[in-house]
Amino acid sequence: MEISIRNYRNEDVAAILEIINYNILNSTALYDYNIRTTDQQLAIFDDKLKKGFPVIVAESNNEVVGFGFYSEFRFREAYKFTVEHSVYAHQNHVGKGIGKLILTELVELAKAQNLHTMIGVIDSENTSSIEFHEKFGFKVVAVIKETGFKFDRWLHSVFVQKML
Repeated sequence: MEISIRNYRNEDVAAILEIINYNILNSTALYDYNIRTTDQQLAIFDDKLKKGFPVIVAESNNEVVGFGFYSEFRFREAYKFTVEHSVYAHQNHVGKGIGKLILTELVELAKAQNLHTMIGVIDSENTSSIEFHEKFGFKVVAVIKETGFKFDRWLHSVFVQKML
């Protein structure tokens, strides 16, 4: 399976929504309750792009099989060198190296923008994502208990950090 990474285009939003909405409905990867609409997702990505942040997709055989992005960590000026990222692979393509390619590209893009550190926020039940990030040099720096409530239970947020 050959995978290429490229910049997001608006026509990718339907494939991206399939990935996002699957995770909203079936996992704790996103703490959203309701699926996103095309207009909502277009607005989210448009905001990131207008602020100069990247949105990238992984593609195989002209099919979007994953995506990733980063944007501001917090909204105070002193945080301008810190970003929070997200990486997703299509549920039928997990374990094929897609996340590795996306995260590698995001780290390189962040370095090119002279950013200082990258943060990830992962649900504590998602141990494979935590281990994945640790392989990339991210360190667990905090666990914040009961920060989310989904599927009738409290969820804990694990913060991982990589110095760029």
